[in-house]
Amino acid sequence: MDLSSPPFQALLLGILQGLTEFLPISSSAHLILLPWFFQWNHPLLDSLPFDVALHAGTLLAVLWYFWRDWLGLIGGFFRILAKRSAQDFQERLILYIILATIPAGIVGFLLEKTIESTFRNPLLITLPLILVSFLMIYAEKRSRLSHPLEGMTLKDAMGIGFAQAVALLPGVSRSGITITAGLLQGYRREASTRFSFLLSTPAIGGATLLQVRHLLSAGPDDWLLIAVGFISSAVVGYLAIALLMRYLRVHTLNLFVGYRLILAALVIFWVFWKG
Repeated sequence: MDLSSPPFQALLLGILQGLTEFLPISSSAHLILLPWFFQWNHPLLDSLPFDVALHAGTLLAVLWYFWRDWLGLIGGFFRILAKRSAQDFQERLILYIILATIPAGIVGFLLEKTIESTFRNPLLITLPLILVSFLMIYAEKRSRLSHPLEGMTLKDAMGIGFAQAVALLPGVSRSGITITAGLLQGYRREASTRFSFLLSTPAIGGATLLQVRHLLSAGPDDWLLIAVGFISSAVVGYLAIALLMRYLRVHTLNLFVGYRLILAALVIFWVFWKG
């Protein structure tokens, strides 16, 4: 397969987005590092329309996997509006998700352009890759893993929400930092992972909706690459969610810690070797 072929590059980037958006290894880091390593320079693949397509694909994936959860949560939201109070689990959970989304929304609104322009350097990306890896190790050693998702409190949800705001930095990983925050507060891995993905849905959805107008700037020749990126990120994203939900029922985050540290070491080596 020709690595210089734009459709193949779009496919690889879609697969990479689907995997790394949900596995705790940082999608933004990989989407910066892969074109940098192979020196890809196709203008569309580094454009806002293509970025919107990739994120729309992962939004579809998370809605597809958790559609039953979201039907219940939407019902809970309308019950809150009718009763002016949140009493049952789904009502509380949707309220917590809405409130915990606010920190990332504020940070993104204020600092997204600064972060995009400042933290795209491959060497800088290795720092959060390493630091969050050690935080994941600490969380695994310290966590009691006793609380189910039904025991979620507003304080704990907001703690995870503030962690999600940090994930705007390339190399952090939205799922990595939010799952870790859940573990540090004593939640079981499966509960932390489920809340992480539910919390990511409005964040991904909001970011996609704000940028969807940029799809209108795509030319007729661009739509094949956009479709390839969208479909591959959606399908692979769904599989990545299913894999991680199953994996973390019985395993720790250590596999992903090892991967992050190896990736950081390889990037550092490559930067200095290439001069």
